[in-house]
Amino acid sequence: MTLDRPGKGATMLWKFTLLLFCIRLSLGMTSVAIQSQPELWIETNYPQAPWENITLWCKSPSRISSKFLLLKDKTQMTWIRPSYKTFQVSFPIGALTESNTGLYRCCYWKETGWSEPSKVLELKAPGQLPKPIFWIQAETSPLPGCNVNILCHGWLQDLVFMLFKEGYAEPVDYQVPTGTVAIFSIANMTPESEGVYICRTHIQMLPTLWSEPSNPLKLIVAGLYPKPTLTAYPGPIMAPGESLNLRCQGPIYGMTFALIRLEDLEKSFYRKRPIKNEAHFFFRALKIHDAGHYLCFYYDGSNRGSLLSDVLKIWVTDTFPKTWLLAQPSPVVQMGQNVSLWCRGPVDGVGLALYKKGEDKPLQLLDTTSIDDNESFFLNNVTYSDAGIYSCHYLLSWKTSIRVTSHNTVELVVVDKPSKPSLSAWPSTMCKPGKAITLQCRVPYPVLEFSLEWEERATFQKFSVDGDFTISNVEGKGTGTYSCSYRREAHANIWSHRSEPLKLMGPAGFLIWNYVLNEAIRLSLIIQLVALLLVVLWIRWKCRRLRIREAWLLGTAQGVTMLFIVTALLCCAISFAGLCNGVLTEETEIIMPTPKPELWAETNFPLAPWKNLTLWCRSPSSSTKEFVLLKDGTGWIATRPASEQVRAAFPLGALTQSHIGSYHCHSWEEMAVSEPSEALELVGTDILPKPVISASPPIRGQELQIWCKGWLAGMGFALYKDGVQEPVQQLGAVGREAFFTIQRMEDKDEGNYSCRTHTEKHPFKWSEPSEPLELVIKEMYPKPFFKTWASPVVTPGARVTFNCSTPHQRVSFILYKDGSEIASSDKSWANPGASAAHFLIISVGIGDGGNYSCRYYDFAFWSEPSDPVELVVTEFYPKPTLLAQPGPVVLPGKNVTLRCQGAFQGMRFALLQEGTLVPLQFQSTPGNSAEFLLHTVGAEDSGNYSCVYYETTMSNRGSHLSKSIMIWVTDTFPKPWLFAEPSSVVPMGQNVTLWCQGPVHGVGYILHKEREATSMQLWGSTSNDGAFPITNISGASIGRYSCCYHPDWTSPIKIQPSNTLELIVTGLLPKPSLLAQPGPMVAPGENMTLQCQGELPDSTFVLLKEGTQEPLEQQRPSGYRADFRMPAVRGEDSGIYSCIYYLDSAPFAASNHSDSLKIWVTDKPPKPSLSAWPSTMFKLGKDITLQCRGPLPGVEFVLEHDGEEAPQQFSEDGDFVINNVEGKGIGNYSCSYRLQAYPDIWSEPSDLLELVGAAGPAAQECTVGNIVRSSLIVVVVVALGVVLAIEWKKWPRLRTRDSETDGRDQTIALEECNQEGEPGTSTNSPSSISQGTSVELPVPI
Repeated sequence: MTLDRPGKGATMLWKFTLLLFCIRLSLGMTSVAIQSQPELWIETNYPQAPWENITLWCKSPSRISSKFLLLKDKTQMTWIRPSYKTFQVSFPIGALTESNTGLYRCCYWKETGWSEPSKVLELKAPGQLPKPIFWIQAETSPLPGCNVNILCHGWLQDLVFMLFKEGYAEPVDYQVPTGTVAIFSIANMTPESEGVYICRTHIQMLPTLWSEPSNPLKLIVAGLYPKPTLTAYPGPIMAPGESLNLRCQGPIYGMTFALIRLEDLEKSFYRKRPIKNEAHFFFRALKIHDAGHYLCFYYDGSNRGSLLSDVLKIWVTDTFPKTWLLAQPSPVVQMGQNVSLWCRGPVDGVGLALYKKGEDKPLQLLDTTSIDDNESFFLNNVTYSDAGIYSCHYLLSWKTSIRVTSHNTVELVVVDKPSKPSLSAWPSTMCKPGKAITLQCRVPYPVLEFSLEWEERATFQKFSVDGDFTISNVEGKGTGTYSCSYRREAHANIWSHRSEPLKLMGPAGFLIWNYVLNEAIRLSLIIQLVALLLVVLWIRWKCRRLRIREAWLLGTAQGVTMLFIVTALLCCAISFAGLCNGVLTEETEIIMPTPKPELWAETNFPLAPWKNLTLWCRSPSSSTKEFVLLKDGTGWIATRPASEQVRAAFPLGALTQSHIGSYHCHSWEEMAVSEPSEALELVGTDILPKPVISASPPIRGQELQIWCKGWLAGMGFALYKDGVQEPVQQLGAVGREAFFTIQRMEDKDEGNYSCRTHTEKHPFKWSEPSEPLELVIKEMYPKPFFKTWASPVVTPGARVTFNCSTPHQRVSFILYKDGSEIASSDKSWANPGASAAHFLIISVGIGDGGNYSCRYYDFAFWSEPSDPVELVVTEFYPKPTLLAQPGPVVLPGKNVTLRCQGAFQGMRFALLQEGTLVPLQFQSTPGNSAEFLLHTVGAEDSGNYSCVYYETTMSNRGSHLSKSIMIWVTDTFPKPWLFAEPSSVVPMGQNVTLWCQGPVHGVGYILHKEREATSMQLWGSTSNDGAFPITNISGASIGRYSCCYHPDWTSPIKIQPSNTLELIVTGLLPKPSLLAQPGPMVAPGENMTLQCQGELPDSTFVLLKEGTQEPLEQQRPSGYRADFRMPAVRGEDSGIYSCIYYLDSAPFAASNHSDSLKIWVTDKPPKPSLSAWPSTMFKLGKDITLQCRGPLPGVEFVLEHDGEEAPQQFSEDGDFVINNVEGKGIGNYSCSYRLQAYPDIWSEPSDLLELVGAAGPAAQECTVGNIVRSSLIVVVVVALGVVLAIEWKKWPRLRTRDSETDGRDQTIALEECNQEGEPGTSTNSPSSISQGTSVELPVPI
């Protein structure tokens, strides 16, 4: 059996045009093309008889033209050359006669010739309207059930358009559009929509004047049968020249099967009609262009088709692509841990095998299902025997001649956990006043980084390179238990054992009395100085009669000394009270430079940009304040403040010779100036700016992209190579930059390259060539492994560490951002000569995002660049929305599409799953949305998903994360819950909302009301938020309700109903009474019964509690009363209760609520409230009434007055009259109560209430400062008085004696003073002084 190729066999019936449209649109393969066909229509000044004067108008669709042509019956009739270029012209016909009838079309002149003709306008004999034309336009909608637009063109304006369907006498739709075209929409095509349609028109004022019917249009609905399965034999991967059999199998016999290749829907369409329920499509000798994505479907004799099969990808290649293997979390694994070896390749539908060097048989196998489920090879509890070199190979189950290339290998290293370090404190573990403590973490060998943990704070973690951590004790928050660990350069992902814990302690008591000491010190300083001054004066007065110069000097010296001592003590106290000021410090490294801005040019003359040019500068940092433009690197020529879009414009106007030069711009922040932007070079007044060319290092056999930046949008690009006159590649207008691709870099591709830009239209205006770029293939080391230790999608302020590693030893590393070198592995980054480097961004800013990569080198060679890591800094743009299609609940093994909708176009989107570090998928789109397809989902795909979008031109500035959406992979919807708000018991005429809520979001709900015992009927409408409001409720609204999920997509997933809710309407019967036995207050653990007494027999009683949405209990007693027993009540049973009842003959039409009954479950009644009337201040001759109020009835109140042991008064109503005779009524009052049924149980006392007199002041406010001042003054004065009294008593009375010389008087005075100062010391003779014995003179203080 051979294939019916297009053009060789019968082509597809025209009736499947609609199906092909739906297939293309449902797979997202719509293409936007500029329509070049002009539009032709009629205008007339006789609306009721248009044939009296006719003018034909021809309009070009998108551009102006210099000539228009009118054709009649395929021959040229006339043409018009307007005096100026325009987009539409008129052709006057005049009155319609037999000579004017015929088929009309028009064309317009383009640069390449005449355009396609317009649609055919048929003018018949006078008195008839032109025959309308009829065609289909399909809208974007997934199968089954396309939304179809049928367009009817009536040639004249202000007509009435009628749509007729075969078999119907009346029109199925009509429209009165303002133009000449009517659009009839048929939403969600169903079998009932099939049929033959025609369109007719008539004049509004003459409904009897009809046009001829349009040509009939037959619509056929596809997607009515189950989808088939498509399989490939021998396999989906084959070599060129080999044969392939694609089998399409369905459940129905006698159908016609069709096979489609998505890359070329219209040309690659094959069909067969076998006898059985399957068709085989044979490819005898495969070719490269046969590769692609295939699907199939089948249809019956009436052209009713099935759903599309799943897409099958066919590979036609002579060499298997290279697989790559990655160890997670790292190729260096700690003993006893687990490691995943993640192997993937570009070929789908093929199993994988894991091999270890030195072993012939594969260690583990992964089939295609496991690969689709994102599984990996797993090594559990690794030991030293698991160390080695691993590789990954394709596992084919069929024979093929495809060659297998070399594979990527991973060397697995198994190490033990490093030993624990030592942790010590210097100078001690006690925090002294004004001193900090340094914690020193030490090991006997070099390490990469130390970490300090604080046991009292789980989130505390500090890092240090040298192992020193400075700790302070601000407000006592630095004390606690600390430990440290470290990691080494060779195994950066493995942390050592933690050190022994070290406890830091601080001085006690100072935190509590710190503010008291501050007050005391300030006042005591003044008091001490005054006291010392008094003491010095007293000494001087006491010793003035001695007339001894030495005594005076000694007293003065002692007073001065005492003053210095007190001052020193105060300074010490102040220092001590200040505690240990300081914070935990660490060295801050500014790793990332201020991001450089982007410079470009804009113009409103695309064909001659130099006539008016404006330079724009934009910064990736949101904190930019100002922009500066420089020319030729010297002097500021202009400054502009930053706008809300963080950019600024620098208008240059028409270019002159003075504008020629090299321009770049800076952005200014508060404390920094950015790097200069890329230089924009203006080389002439009529020449485009010189572009910039760059490329990554070329690698033999791999793809290479050459980047050309052209500064102006809408320009074309051309790539040149030295020695070749013509451009080697050309690209159209693609923005301000272009990427030229060399598919496979070989020796012949080496050389010098340059690029140029040109205007879009002829004649081209070219730029100067860029600087030459030399491409030379050099021998290189393999690329390093490059990753981040955390997720590459981070928020501003986060810590990011890049890890660049390689098996090679003694190499240096370079870190790149967006192709520019920003850091190297010198001593400030890592230890030189190692096999890995770690680049750290301590606090990420908005401008730090971008594409990062790394390379390593030694003295001889460089390595290939690593795979890039896209670092996205979020929270700059508004968050997107994330939707699941067809819905968030999907069957295992099916596909689900997550659609991320952003706020801006031209962004790059990333899909994230909660619990994974790396984004699942990336996608760049020209629009403002992206669709992520999850293939064949399993239980492990269930979880919360979110997305983010970011711009790639400005440091990957990203949006906020979208709201998470939960994906459920299950065959049954979870059960929702139905409840009423505010309650399911509603008074007549009020409003109530029934809420249907469940764990699945983004799915509609449907509400059912029970009508009969065997049927459930849809009630109301579908709700997306689960709210079903019922307004002005009546007896017709009562009944039993339930709800369930109502997905808006076709799904075989089982749906479970919710709980049943009984909606009860009150106010239709007399209210009952509610009593509590033994009373409304009981102790916890006791039993209580609530008795609801109604007035009608055969009733159902319902117990309600305030704050609950549903009834607590229902009873159907035989009499008029229901007893609701509450055994062993607890505190949460307290509350306000009521009850209702309804007749069994009229269920849910209930009575009014009973009076509310408040229940207290407590050992002690709650405290009452106490208030004073008219106020709390006594007035002359007026009394005050104290009002004590409690929550329980049947109680006795008692009033108590502070300072009196016996109660003041008793009262049953809680009112107490207080007078102020002789001031005895002033003071603090409180009250309490007891139940008359329980006279021994008293409530808690109320809050104190103070009564004050009219003349007396209110309570004085005594602050801590006032108390301290008063206390210190009293203490100092009393102490000073005691000292003066003691010294006065001890000081001897000096008598004046007659003597011959003053020396004797001096001797006697000295002896007496000496005796008083040192009791028990004998001074027998005055000669002791003369003999050289020194005598001390004590000066009492």
